[in-house]
Amino acid sequence: MSASFKGSNSSKFQVSEFILMGFPGIHSWQHWLSLPLALLYLSTIGANILILTIIYQDPSLKQPMYLFLGILSVVDMGLSTTIMPKILAIFWFDAKAISLPECFAQIYAIHCFLGMESGVFLCMAFDRYVAICHPLRYPLIVTNSFITKATLFMVLRNGLLVIPVPVLAAQRHYCSRNEIEHCLCSNLGVTSLACDDRRPNSICQLVVAWLILGGDLILIILSYALILRSIFRLNSAEAVSKALSTCSSHLILIFFFYTAVVVVSVTHLADTKNALIPVLLNVLHNTVPPSLNPVVYALRNRELREGFQKVFCLGLIKK
Repeated sequence: MSASFKGSNSSKFQVSEFILMGFPGIHSWQHWLSLPLALLYLSTIGANILILTIIYQDPSLKQPMYLFLGILSVVDMGLSTTIMPKILAIFWFDAKAISLPECFAQIYAIHCFLGMESGVFLCMAFDRYVAICHPLRYPLIVTNSFITKATLFMVLRNGLLVIPVPVLAAQRHYCSRNEIEHCLCSNLGVTSLACDDRRPNSICQLVVAWLILGGDLILIILSYALILRSIFRLNSAEAVSKALSTCSSHLILIFFFYTAVVVVSVTHLADTKNALIPVLLNVLHNTVPPSLNPVVYALRNRELREGFQKVFCLGLIKK
């Protein structure tokens, strides 16, 4: 057993660190996954920085929809950076040990960024709802002040509501095992090592997930139900096509994000014999969407592509 222990029996934790073993069942060759994961991380950072640069440089993109996209890019980079450097350190330098405070901080950051991503999707859905259903009132409702307040609310909501998850995990008694069959500190993976009852942690995570992700998804579905009702009342086929086009990128990202959440949750709850599947899905869920979000928007949004061409061409001209 590679566990290390604190000397005092009166200490809250007997285990002083956790060991992140990586992907279950493939420890001998998992280091080969470091190259695609590193490329995925670099593409995530590069693509999202490019999105932020285009939005900042192009005055025509100083619109609420693109400002929310910029916020989503920041959240995506934060989520990837919370996870990927440690995974690569495990594969490249065999740096499997992680202290308890670092582990609980990672649990907090992952939950916080996932909640923020869900919150940004909700803000983008509301933006599209007002733009399509109440176009004349749009400039009066979705203002820079609204964007600032909505962003601040999402930061405070997620920053405060997810606090009980790592706090309850920290209150568990870890008395013997400290090897986590995972690449990151997931709440359920960590608390499965506890010697006492972990049901409060599972209940807390479920409640927080329903409050944040479930609540956001219900409001997003309601927004798009109203949007679709308004779109199909339009008389012009061209207007219907244009309205659907403005929502398509957002709908693709929402569908991918929440489908991944459901799949990861089901695989964790199911008593699967192959432990690799839920771990792999968990890692991919936290790393693939941040790299896909800017790509989907760039490929499907004409104004963003034009902004890229303008910024890129100006950069070449200046040189």
